[in-house]
Amino acid sequence: MELKLIDLNGKVAKKGVDASDVTFGREFNESLVHEVVVAYMANARTATRAQKTRATVAHTTHKPYAQKGTGNARAGMTSSPIWRGGGRAFPNSPNENYSHKVNRKAYRAGMQTILSELVRQDRLKVVDTFTIDTPKTKQLVQKINALGVDGGVLVLIDGFDENLYLSSRNLPNVLVIEAQFADPVSLVRFPNVLVTAGAVKKLEEILA
Repeated sequence: MELKLIDLNGKVAKKGVDASDVTFGREFNESLVHEVVVAYMANARTATRAQKTRATVAHTTHKPYAQKGTGNARAGMTSSPIWRGGGRAFPNSPNENYSHKVNRKAYRAGMQTILSELVRQDRLKVVDTFTIDTPKTKQLVQKINALGVDGGVLVLIDGFDENLYLSSRNLPNVLVIEAQFADPVSLVRFPNVLVTAGAVKKLEEILA
């Protein structure tokens, strides 16, 4: 298949970029995309919460009141989960494992599905090269505006560019990453994805 190539003024070139049907022409699979996105977010999660059990909460083993004659339910100690200030029955632990396992083939297929859907929705734009001379945020904004990109944009480049990286740090709706570090959450989250021709080839190699 052929992807539309635009110049730095946002105009479509006569000849596009040849791309693999496997990577950019896959049928949409909603359940697979959901599985890949959820797994990626879960694997990035860290267990930082810790709650106390009835064994670790501060309490006394003294019986709070007499067994009979008070009209209350029988109570052994105040560490019971049903008491205010008692321990949790099923507490959160710092040792919890939130990771989801996704097979390598399934992950690659999910990434291919997302990229293919971006092409169908005309949210993926390909440029020959995308660089700036100096690390200036204003210069990067002017370059993005010239391309006619509205809203947020994810820029995938084939190699590390320090000027682009430094220029995009202060822009909340712009993210510049190398193609090899592309992730499903960023591809889904940004309304526009700008890919260089070199990054297209790198994506094909990684997801083949």
